[in-house]
Amino acid sequence: MDLSVITVTWNSEKLIGEQIRSVRLGCQKFSCEEIVVDNASSDKTAALIKKEFPEVKLVVASKNLGFPGGNNLGAEEARGEYLLFLNPDMRVLPGTLDTMLEWMRQRPAVGLASCKLIDEKGNVNVDAKPRRLPGLVDQLALILKLPHLFPGLLDRYLFKDFNPDQEQEVDSVRGSFLLMRRELYEKLGWAFDPRYYIWFEDVDICREAKRLGFEVMHTPVISCVDYVGQSFKQRTTLWKQKQFTKSMLTYFRKWEPWYTWLPLAAARPIGIALAWVNDKVHSV
Repeated sequence: MDLSVITVTWNSEKLIGEQIRSVRLGCQKFSCEEIVVDNASSDKTAALIKKEFPEVKLVVASKNLGFPGGNNLGAEEARGEYLLFLNPDMRVLPGTLDTMLEWMRQRPAVGLASCKLIDEKGNVNVDAKPRRLPGLVDQLALILKLPHLFPGLLDRYLFKDFNPDQEQEVDSVRGSFLLMRRELYEKLGWAFDPRYYIWFEDVDICREAKRLGFEVMHTPVISCVDYVGQSFKQRTTLWKQKQFTKSMLTYFRKWEPWYTWLPLAAARPIGIALAWVNDKVHSV
């Protein structure tokens, strides 16, 4: 098997069908399997896949395992030489997975790669481009909502000067379209560090890849449509803030000294309180 496409779903009934059909068109030259891990959806995601896409390997989790847990479960079932972690709100363009696989095979030093992510109109999706490694100042600003007052605080972190049409090695690529070499997966024993539930697992795996001597690359050789965060729209701001800051602390405790993550831990309750107020205001 050349390629295993692994998708984690949660209440993705309205999205997953189009994604699966696009994967079929995206990979025609190489052998390809798609594995969908349903994270205990309350809608008819699993039933739809069983009925309309019997060729897809469906794994139904008894509880929501989060993004890393779901992808790790799918990776255990994968037989491919390469693993593509692809969100349910992504749309693959015809023939692009064949091109991406050929590109990856010609670059044995690359452990992880992503492509040019665009919106449905063909414009670069600025919310889905690579980012620089997170630092204390930018993450503290995010917790305290300071970018609403000073947007430039995040220019470094959000890679404002990034050129999406230039092939380049980057600090991190997004988990919505993440092509992984099996060698990297086997060296780690997991696709994503299971300590995470949601958020920061993609930047973490990029750091792991670099630690093991692999390159992390962005390439514009193909484009893919990213609708960005459709599942997150079903969650409250408070829930998102709690999960985001929890994963942030997990990341900083793993990779950075204590004096870096301690201010973030101190600021976290303030950020959670601000999110609670936001939900209350918007529920009125």
